Amino acid sequence: MDIDPKTARVWDIVEPIALELGLELVDIEHRREGRGAVLRLLIDKAGGGVTLDELTAVSRQVSDLLDVRDDAVPGAYTLEVSSPGINRPLTRPAHFPPFVGKRVHVKTREAIGERHSFRGVLTAVRPDGITVTGDDRASHDIPFDAIARATYQHEFPSVGRRRGPDRRGATRLAQQPGAR
Repeated sequence: MDIDPKTARVWDIVEPIALELGLELVDIEHRREGRGAVLRLLIDKAGGGVTLDELTAVSRQVSDLLDVRDDAVPGAYTLEVSSPGINRPLTRPAHFPPFVGKRVHVKTREAIGERHSFRGVLTAVRPDGITVTGDDRASHDIPFDAIARATYQHEFPSVGRRRGPDRRGATRLAQQPGAR
């Protein structure tokens, strides 16, 4: 879970602002999108539920500070500040413990047992890494330094989808010759 120098500079600028507002800096993305670069900050609140007003406050303060610190992000870019979304990225070792017992998706830099991608339940967090019990019920120990990207995978509760005869029947009727 390495951070490149440019991201580290931005992290050092943004994290104190987030903490001062009672928020957490979850991730920073800086990449080319479309015709320009985007600097995306993912901000959350302990327990979730960051508000639009809180995101706006972070955006204004960070924008003002980055305008005077043009060495932090060279070149033109668009600043985006948002919540991490429902499938939250897990970018630091401290992000993992709250998600023990939850589904995660982990991609590794190098193959571990001939695999680079692990989906399953996060079953343990250790000082040096994590254990994911895959959908195949096998346990996979993954060192933090091997993780390229990890995300929490929200599982939506099953809601009885209506797949009764009226839905299928309507399809069958539409397929019959002469049906209106």
